[in-house]
Amino acid sequence: MNQEIDNIYDNKLHEECGVFGIASTNRDSSDAARVTYMGLFALQHRGQEGCGIAVNDSGVISCKKGQGLLTDVFTGESIDKLIGSSAIGHCRYSTMGGSSLDNVQPIAVSHIKGNLAIAHNGNIVNPGALREEIELLGGIFHGTGDSEIIAYTIVAERLRRPSIEEAVKSAMHRIKGAYSLVAMSPRKMIAARDPNGFKPLSIGRLGEDYIVASETCAIDAVGGEYVRDIEPGEIIVIEDGKLTSLDAGLELRRSYCSFEFLYFSRPDSIFSGIGVDWARREAGKRLAIETGVDADIVVAVPDSGVSAAGGYAEASGLPNTVGLIKNRYIGRTFIAPSQGQRERDVRLKLNPLRANLTGKRVVLIDDSIVRGTTSARIVKAVREAGATEVHFRSSAPPFLYPCYFGIDVPDRDKLIAVGRTKEELAKLLGADSVDFLSHETLSDILEGAGCPICKACFTGDYPIDLPKEPDEKIFQRPIIQI
Repeated sequence: MNQEIDNIYDNKLHEECGVFGIASTNRDSSDAARVTYMGLFALQHRGQEGCGIAVNDSGVISCKKGQGLLTDVFTGESIDKLIGSSAIGHCRYSTMGGSSLDNVQPIAVSHIKGNLAIAHNGNIVNPGALREEIELLGGIFHGTGDSEIIAYTIVAERLRRPSIEEAVKSAMHRIKGAYSLVAMSPRKMIAARDPNGFKPLSIGRLGEDYIVASETCAIDAVGGEYVRDIEPGEIIVIEDGKLTSLDAGLELRRSYCSFEFLYFSRPDSIFSGIGVDWARREAGKRLAIETGVDADIVVAVPDSGVSAAGGYAEASGLPNTVGLIKNRYIGRTFIAPSQGQRERDVRLKLNPLRANLTGKRVVLIDDSIVRGTTSARIVKAVREAGATEVHFRSSAPPFLYPCYFGIDVPDRDKLIAVGRTKEELAKLLGADSVDFLSHETLSDILEGAGCPICKACFTGDYPIDLPKEPDEKIFQRPIIQI
């Protein structure tokens, strides 16, 4: 393979995290923990490095967490020990901070006014300044992630405020960036969303109980009923079976993450009133109209390319053909710890269906092209399976700029589309042609449906001011255990 491709690493975006919470009226069982476990199972695609559940038993918070999948960390016996009326859970992919047990959530702390557990999805852009302020007051950190910083910032505000919700409100005026969070105090469950609404966060009902989840598919999975999204800049408070809403008093600039629609969220989820599957199919339809090519079949790169491929096939009139078989027991390729292992995982994960590809001109549909290696290997495999032509199409625009709001994106020099023409990209990937959905068309689809999106990774136009210098390394001083 071309040496330039070998240096561009894996194609896929690094995932973010999933949060789940339930405020139950049943104070003497482990049902809250069981429901949270089920909800996290539905969110496992959002993070596979670590997970945890914290429960609240009349103000006493118990927490179990570990590295790995839910099935690695929890057993039926361990869940039975998590007794409490309310629970929050988290599944993690690290975007800020390392992949260590100290960074696995929920973060549980004890302070002079009680206990607090918190789980969050997103990335804040001013963690160094906040952490330095806390450390100068004598604060001690165990991990290197921004969730611990958020927890300590809320605690600091709680010491000066009359309630946990007022503390969260005050903290939101200090925290900058993307965060959808759920927290438990001794008597309340709190959920909040940043004023841009970068990441999804929804409310559901399960009987008399309230649920909060990163995606509506998790509410469905536990047998709940979706109520509505938490609005950007909104704080909800659940206490004694009642839900109230509080405005954080921040200036709103709605800019929802476009990759929640294109890649991250499950297709059966709803975000800002828009079905994720619908958005992907519409992207596929417009992709066919804008970048159509003479071909025989449309083939999806499973799973995130499946809906877009269906839309492309519908608009183009070409057969939507199964050409790649996915091994369901292999995690997403970026989870592998080394480049060599990632490349082996690609071969294990997707196997071409030769009978459907031989002698065919193939339009290969994927959700995005980021680094390029995985795309190049898939193109090569489809050719080796007998395809006469391979035309690679991305239902996302070219990825040209890093994200600071919860997607672990490499430096610009490792983004394959930066500084290259479509013809150069086709040569690098070994395809007959490469093309993308335009960011204008993506905006037309989603904003036309009433959903303002963040397009910074495509355009470089960030919806909030960023620090002049990234400050992650300022506060990441881990103690290495040998």
